[in-house]
Amino acid sequence: MDAPSSLRSGWASRIGFILAAAGSAIGLGNIWKFPYIAGMHGGGAFVLVYLACILLLGLPIMVAELLIGRCGQRDAVGSFVALEGRSSPWRLVGWASVLAAFVLLAFYSVVAGWSFDYVFKAAIGALHRGTPEQVSSLFSQLTASPWRVLFWQALFIMATVGIVIGGIRGGIERWSKILMPGLFALLILLFLYAMFSPGGPQALRFMFVPDFSRLTSQSVLVALGHAFFTLSLGAGVMITYGSYLDADADLFGLSLRIAFLDTLVAMLASLTIFSVVFSAGMPIGGGPGLVFETLPILFMQLPFGQLWALVFFLLLAFAALTSAISMLEVVVAYVIDECQWQRSHATFLVGVSAFALGIPCALSFNLWSGITLLPGRTVFQSFDLLVSSYMLPLGGLLVAVYAGWVWSANQEKGALVNLRQPTLLFGVWHFLVRYFAPVAVLLVLLHEAGLFR
Repeated sequence: MDAPSSLRSGWASRIGFILAAAGSAIGLGNIWKFPYIAGMHGGGAFVLVYLACILLLGLPIMVAELLIGRCGQRDAVGSFVALEGRSSPWRLVGWASVLAAFVLLAFYSVVAGWSFDYVFKAAIGALHRGTPEQVSSLFSQLTASPWRVLFWQALFIMATVGIVIGGIRGGIERWSKILMPGLFALLILLFLYAMFSPGGPQALRFMFVPDFSRLTSQSVLVALGHAFFTLSLGAGVMITYGSYLDADADLFGLSLRIAFLDTLVAMLASLTIFSVVFSAGMPIGGGPGLVFETLPILFMQLPFGQLWALVFFLLLAFAALTSAISMLEVVVAYVIDECQWQRSHATFLVGVSAFALGIPCALSFNLWSGITLLPGRTVFQSFDLLVSSYMLPLGGLLVAVYAGWVWSANQEKGALVNLRQPTLLFGVWHFLVRYFAPVAVLLVLLHEAGLFR
């Protein structure tokens, strides 16, 4: 077993870690994907199932990833090497996680760049001028221009690199303490405004009054999948962030706080968006169209609409940035630990490489729209499918199998249980990560592969 590095830096405070880890989990999916899928699958009944999936699937795997990182005290690959040795095949799980984080950052930065563009549009009043059709067409104009998409993608990557290059305390933790409170302040401001709109009461009923007649087996599988993806599992993020924790950290308590903040943002964002949509008497839409086409039109109809549009897209940009920071750190930590590079060089190299890999994704919406990587899918859609539907679930499945069946339960218990935590809590966690989590993630994989459709 390789000894962990004694020179490894760590988080300056628990709150810094919680904000950084919650920021990793809170991303674009919380702002538009969760409202979309909650709307499709019945609102309140789906929310109840989703919350159960967070507790039974998301939390156990998150604790497992944090535990692997804290015990290994290295990057996603090095932690498995430290625990199992260099000849162990389990280091392949770490490599797959690093690759998933890198590819995810490449195509995520394209969409995140759109949020930067819309912050600029909202600031200059472009979203509050012209007819609804003209405002809606701004999105297609953006994606049709390769240079504009690449410019905003590059700016987003530069912002992400600028934060990560400062290190754990001076970069990620410092900026998480700025971005995350800012994100919550913007979201609460929007939420309070939305609750006093005509659609507020209807949004509350839709989200919290369950109608189980609209719940299907597909809804349960979608809830399982989103509970897994929303907590940044399977990409080595929690392993990497956990490697910067000290031995006294309460992993159960920290995981619960991270999951709570992530879920809170998804709920508040859904209530806000549903209130705006219901106020306009419109059906719930999904995908990028909801955020970049429908909502700008609806903001035009509200008092001080330009201000609220700016607040919303700032919120979206903050959420995208806090997630991208963690993706970049996974790969940077690997290069630093395994290749012995300086952080500045590693961050710059990985950032430039991620931008280069993202170029074909950006061009998928314009110049290369006719080029397919997988059958019937553009490069962007192919990357999204490979990472979101296969690489991340497979990584989570293998982590659950490792923690539940391979790693010694006595070692895990010694690392997790202290005077503040009953042994029963460890037993519940070990049962879930050993039996429930692998089956649940396997069902997610099979669902994504189309077996249950």
